[in-house]
Amino acid sequence: MDMKEPTRRRLLWTLGAIGFAVATSSDSVRGTSGTGGRESAARPTPTPAPSRPRPTPTPILPGHPAWKPTPVQRRTAAVNNLKDLDPQRATGAISLTIDDGPHPKYTPQILDLLAEHQITATFFVVGEMVKEYPLLTRRIVEAGHQICNHTMHHPSPFDRIGSRRIRREIVEAHERIAQATGVVPKFFRAPGGAWSKQVFETTAEFGMIPIGWEVDPQDWRRPGVGRIKRALLESQEGAIMLCHDGGGNRSQTVAALRQVLPRLKRRGLTFVPL
Repeated sequence: MDMKEPTRRRLLWTLGAIGFAVATSSDSVRGTSGTGGRESAARPTPTPAPSRPRPTPTPILPGHPAWKPTPVQRRTAAVNNLKDLDPQRATGAISLTIDDGPHPKYTPQILDLLAEHQITATFFVVGEMVKEYPLLTRRIVEAGHQICNHTMHHPSPFDRIGSRRIRREIVEAHERIAQATGVVPKFFRAPGGAWSKQVFETTAEFGMIPIGWEVDPQDWRRPGVGRIKRALLESQEGAIMLCHDGGGNRSQTVAALRQVLPRLKRRGLTFVPL
């Protein structure tokens, strides 16, 4: 018997087994690896991140390089009645305007009174007061009231302070109000109603309409609650009423408005902003 044959068969069998093992190992490696050793198996699709709401864009305010005034037609007289401002005003409309604030004591009292009677008013604010009480100024706007320009420092007589200072008073107040509230004022009132060509031109340049008044109880003089009340009660449809929440003690104004507002409403008059 040839003893080399079993040895040869055993050798061939061993070599075949080794080859099979190598092939199997190679297939296994190809199935789990790709170029550069990275896995070639399909990866799970990542879950997209939830979309976030876009932030509200910051308003472009005076002083910002992109901000430019939008001029309006220059007027030669202030508007004293709502019908002169807008002939299409609803019947029975009347406007309460409040000057010289915001004041830390009297402005909140007036805001509470307006809220109690569901009345919207127009506040002509002074820039230096806005600078001192920005949160109170913002409260006026957040309560739904209209806010307007009444110069930076309330100089008087306003029409005699010189063209450069007139412009500076209007522009600085415009910027201060807009930066504090996000609202660019659309109306301007000269301190003491002192108008001039320069005042009208600058007002128009900054996109504002000059506003006067028709009913003036001179509450800033503190003539007594009775006199303030009687003057305000003379208001008729279309009237622009003048009162004050700053510049001094305004307790008489608050007391008079507490009586006047409900009586005017009972007459069928509706308070509207300018």
